[in-house]
Amino acid sequence: MPRVRLDDRAIVSVSGKDAEDLLQGLITTDLDALTADEARPGALLTPQGKILFDFLISRDGDGFRLETAADQAEALLKRLTMYKLRSAVTLALDTETPTVITFDEPQASGYRDHRFEKAGASVFRSYGEAATDAASASDLDQLRITSGIAVSGSDFALQDAFPHDVLMDKNGALSFRKGCYVGQEVVSRMQHRGTPRRRVVIVAGASALPDSGTAITAEGKSIGTLGTVRGASALAIVRIDKAGEAMANGVPLLAGDVPVTLTLPDWTGLAFPTTADEASA
Repeated sequence: MPRVRLDDRAIVSVSGKDAEDLLQGLITTDLDALTADEARPGALLTPQGKILFDFLISRDGDGFRLETAADQAEALLKRLTMYKLRSAVTLALDTETPTVITFDEPQASGYRDHRFEKAGASVFRSYGEAATDAASASDLDQLRITSGIAVSGSDFALQDAFPHDVLMDKNGALSFRKGCYVGQEVVSRMQHRGTPRRRVVIVAGASALPDSGTAITAEGKSIGTLGTVRGASALAIVRIDKAGEAMANGVPLLAGDVPVTLTLPDWTGLAFPTTADEASA
């Protein structure tokens, strides 16, 4: 049972009788769909619809736990405090409790990570336990690459990506039915107009790939950027219309000077458009 302890995560807790109402009107996740045994991805967006903070949210008794990167936790707490106003909500930051990830074990205890479940993998998150089995953050990164799961910091910058760019419309993070939340109008418009062009792809290199941040090019023009890299495999966010056109025309795709092939995660049901008409469908 591979387990890895992550010390670069923190928890923002949200409790009180108005906690669910407050969060339901702010974040992308539909809390009505959140069961007691799972952790779902979510985000707090800018009014322009870009990802300001990303996190995994789970129920914690009568309240909620927002697990996020340690370097964004304090800012997330401050932003939630700004929205709290006179709501009966208590907010707290916990930077001491570690996050422990268990994977490749369907019957493990903890909260099911909904992102990996969508991708057909068994990953559980628990808080405060000690990891005892040999696994590393690199092992988890490799599983993320295989599953097509991007995270902020490693694969995209906060305030630079729309939820559709990082597959939040496919992984349970984004609701189009629950009503208004911050940035909802923009993401709903993208959904209904079918305008998302940038998507997460899985990259396979002909040899070891260059560093994260290296451009993926077609005929010398950038169509995307490498994110998490592990040897000859990586994640990237690319213009799938440009990638589809290049592949349809036999144009080589390169990361630096390394030939690459790109695939969209199977669980998304997405395909590379190969014509202008497909791209706008």
